[in-house]
Formats: sequence, C-alpha cells, structure tokens
Amino acid sequence: MKALLGTSAALELGAGLAVLLFPEVFVDLLLRGTLDGLAALTVARIAGAALTALAVACWLARNDPGSAAARGLTLAMVLYNLGAVVVLGYAGMQSQVVGILPWPAVIIHLVMTVWCVLALIRKPV
Repeated sequence: MKALLGTSAALELGAGLAVLLFPEVFVDLLLRGTLDGLAALTVARIAGAALTALAVACWLARNDPGSAAARGLTLAMVLYNLGAVVVLGYAGMQSQVVGILPWPAVIIHLVMTVWCVLALIRKPV
C-alpha cells in the first residue's frame, strides 16, 4: 500500500496544482471547455485545493500503510477514482468536442481504482 499511496500523492498533487494554478488551461485540455465566470473559476480552484489536500493525506499515510486511517484513505481513493472514471467517461461519450486528456485520465483513474481495491482486499501487514 505504500507504493499506492505514494503514487496517488504524486498524481493528485500534479493534478491539484494544475487545477489550482491554471484552471482554464486544465479544463481546456481535459474537456475543451471554458470556465466562464467567477463562480466556475472559484469551484475549479476549490477542486484543485481539495486534490492537493488529498495528495498530502496520501503522502503522509504512505509510511503507515497497515493503519485503519490508511485503509480508510484508500477506500476514499476508490470512491474518488471510480467517480472520476464515470464522470470523465460519460463526458467523453456525450461530447464530440473533448480535449486530449479525458481518455488517458479515464484509464489512469481506472488503473488506480483497481490498484486501490486490490490493496484493500489484501491482508494488512
């Protein structure tokens, strides 16, 4: 679980900082969309802050992989990654105009979902 949490931390930190610092670019690459208005920009930046916080939690939990907290965080990552697969996959199937990142993001989130589930069904060490 240590490698899983470290990898999750790195991926989510990258995505979180990208959304937090460059939300318009991120949304354009992901969905070929725009963030019109202050409300959309604010919500995007809050999402970036949340992903960054998730990265920090994963990074700190990686050194205690057998704890209940690490297992709880891993379960939360299952829900997050599975949600991302569904939402991004749906957006990709519904739109003729998508950016270059949705399908690679779907694949990455699907792989991370499977990895998290496998980590949870293994016996804790």
